[in-house]
Amino acid sequence: MMTSNPKKYKSIFISDVHLGSKACESDKLCEFLKHNTCERLYLVGDIIDFWKIKRRVYWPQSHTNVIRRILTASKRDTEIKYILGNHDEDLRDWIGKSDLSLGNIELSNHVIHETVSGKKIFVTHGDIYDGVIRHGRWLSLLGDRAYETLLTVNTVTNKIRHMFGMDYWSFSSYIKVNTKQAVAFITKFEKHLIEHARSSGYDGVLCGHIHSPAMIQSEDKKFVYMNTGDWCETVSVIVEDHSGIFRLLVWESDCLVEKNSWNPSL
Repeated sequence: MMTSNPKKYKSIFISDVHLGSKACESDKLCEFLKHNTCERLYLVGDIIDFWKIKRRVYWPQSHTNVIRRILTASKRDTEIKYILGNHDEDLRDWIGKSDLSLGNIELSNHVIHETVSGKKIFVTHGDIYDGVIRHGRWLSLLGDRAYETLLTVNTVTNKIRHMFGMDYWSFSSYIKVNTKQAVAFITKFEKHLIEHARSSGYDGVLCGHIHSPAMIQSEDKKFVYMNTGDWCETVSVIVEDHSGIFRLLVWESDCLVEKNSWNPSL
């Protein structure tokens, strides 16, 4: 299994790892973190899935290995920004607590990332812009279980496809992009985030939460919306190189490939 040519980035943005869930592609993430380093690592929410852990404890060695990779990066002077999401919201009580020492790891609800060219990017998990999460927690929990079922179907389907030499195919992703309600939800979510970030004077917004990787520039090229995707079904990450270019990498055919890029200097 290869991730891509090993590189040292300025910044790496990952979200929705869901450690503690059977859907987590922990081996792929360990491989990526082993061969790719950065000055600053952004964990953009839902890294640990406390919702799943509270229902049923599932924690294989590969999930521990992900934590070890992150802690090793911290010890090697990588600055780590942990932006909390809805699935790891239990850690929000520790934000700003002086009695919690995590070395180079900082907990927060959102941060502002400054690009090489001086552009300011609002980084948030995105759950506070999700009406279902904010106003109907019971409904979001129900949706979470339905989504878990879809991922189980994914696993079974792809085991069969692998037996016949076929490539990976995501049933849950297919439903997401082909169901009008899902498309409408994603569009509304993106619109809310973009409106908030633009009205606050930022040059872009970077989030996770909806498991839908994206890198979309406004028509006037003065604003960008970026979504890191997830490490469950799409397996995707956003990286910033030392020249300041942002790249969206998505897992395909046993490796991460570039799907889109954004140059803040243009």
